[in-house]
Amino acid sequence: MNGKALVLASAEVARARAGDAEALETVYRAFATPVYNLGRRICGNEEDAEDVLQDTFLEVCRSISRFRGDGSLWGWVRQVAVSKALMLLRRERGRRAHGFGGNGFFADTHGMAPPEPSAPIDLETALNRLSPVSRAVLWLHDVEGYTHEEIGEMMGKTASFSKSRLARVHQRLREWLG
Repeated sequence: MNGKALVLASAEVARARAGDAEALETVYRAFATPVYNLGRRICGNEEDAEDVLQDTFLEVCRSISRFRGDGSLWGWVRQVAVSKALMLLRRERGRRAHGFGGNGFFADTHGMAPPEPSAPIDLETALNRLSPVSRAVLWLHDVEGYTHEEIGEMMGKTASFSKSRLARVHQRLREWLG
C-alpha cells in the first residue's frame, strides 16, 4: 500500500467517523485492494475474498465511529478483515462438518491436502493445496507478522496450536517445493 493512501485515509477519518458518505468512500478506495488481497491469501479463492471485502467494509462503516485513532486506520481495517476472513473459514468448516461440500482438506490431521505425485510445483499451487486454516496461519505469521499468541487468540486456539501448525506447513512446503 502506498503512503498517499494512508495519508488520504487519515485526513478523512474525522469525516468518516461522522458518517460522511464521501469520506467512507475514500476509506474504501484506499483500502479495498489490500483487504481483498488479504482475504484472497487467507481464504484461497476470489469468491471468498470478495465476501471478506464486503463484510469488512460493512463492519468498517458500522464501527468507524468507535475507531479511537490509537493506531493507524489501516491497522484497524486490517484487523477487521482478518477477523472476517477467519469467521468465513469457521463458517465453511461448519458447512463441511455438516456435509455441505468443501474441498476435503480438513480431513487430513495436519490440515493439508494429501500428497500428490512428486512433480515440481510452484508456490501458488502449493499454497492452494494447504487447508484454509493452515494457509491462514502461514499467511498471518509469515507475511502479516502476527505472533503465535495473536493467531491463537484470533482462531480461538492456543499459541502452541499456531506454532505446531506453522511448523507442519513449513515442512510440507519444503517437501512440495523441493
